Amino acid sequence: MLTASERAWLRLHLTKGLGRRGLFELQRIFSTPEEILDAGPARWPERVGSLRSANAEIPAVDGATFLAAVDRLEAVEAHLVSCWDASYPEPLKSIHDPPALLYVRGQFDIGPALAIVGSRRCSPQGRKTTREFAREVARHGIAIISGLARGIDSAAHEGALDSGGQTMAVLGCGIDRVYPPENSRLFHRICEQGAVISEYPPGTEPLAGHFPGRNRIISGLSRGVLVVEAADGSGSLITAEFALEQGREVFAVPGAISAPNSSGVNSLLKDGAHLVTAPEDILHLISPGGRPTPTGAGPSPLEGLSETELRLAGLLSAEPLQADDLARKSGLTPMELSAILLQLELRGIVTQLPGMRYLSNF
Repeated sequence: MLTASERAWLRLHLTKGLGRRGLFELQRIFSTPEEILDAGPARWPERVGSLRSANAEIPAVDGATFLAAVDRLEAVEAHLVSCWDASYPEPLKSIHDPPALLYVRGQFDIGPALAIVGSRRCSPQGRKTTREFAREVARHGIAIISGLARGIDSAAHEGALDSGGQTMAVLGCGIDRVYPPENSRLFHRICEQGAVISEYPPGTEPLAGHFPGRNRIISGLSRGVLVVEAADGSGSLITAEFALEQGREVFAVPGAISAPNSSGVNSLLKDGAHLVTAPEDILHLISPGGRPTPTGAGPSPLEGLSETELRLAGLLSAEPLQADDLARKSGLTPMELSAILLQLELRGIVTQLPGMRYLSNF
């Protein structure tokens, strides 16, 4: 259930035209959201945010708009955290344009963090590299932040989950939306082992204009940003730009000069980003002297596999294999192979690529 304060903030956030700047202006004057509502637009400054106070339409406490938003949040067990709450992350509070409000699902008490971003259309090697980096960094007690997008973002979250570490996904839509929809299982795993957050009210669509703002939160939560595979003009480079503005470290994994997905990361390296080829290159800058966290490590995904499942997993590598080749090498029937691959995929051990190709995540 939402608290009285959360409900007050929600009504204000749903007031059209008030915006983030308006919420900060009103908070400085009235201290609490309840006081803001009690005062009403008549006692607000003439303008707050981009809104003329006389035109403010605060959703009624018993109105359809407000009640629908409350229902959406409570249905997914989400809550609100304001910039003035003790649980609001200090690193994010320090940037020049922090979100006034965050909608949260899961555990929000993260410590030091690394953001990992990159191409949605990543190579198999890029996905494997990302997962390995995220797994090792998370083992050292560093949370992994990303945006739940296809490709590198997903691999970053998966790597952190593999290690039993913390991860946080920042959305460019409402907290009640799973986007992209194929990441539904990953979304719910993150809610259980970390947090999913958004600055947008429930029901908000994943519009293109929301993602640059999402990216400033990803970098703002982190001590540094690692970019793996990004073309020129990529949204990942926007995240890196925000990181520089916010005084964060920027890391990049170098790529082949002929690969389109390497042009952006190689440009970052030319501009002074830290070149990294192993997780230790990052850890010594953002967590000097840090040690792996034995209590945070979960059981290996390979534990409990049958002999046949282990044998099949052993046939896979970072280079994708067609299902037909796996059937020939393993001696399994197509039906047996399909059933085992599905189980391995659900456990995060293999990834299926278009064209019935599979690769190992380990």
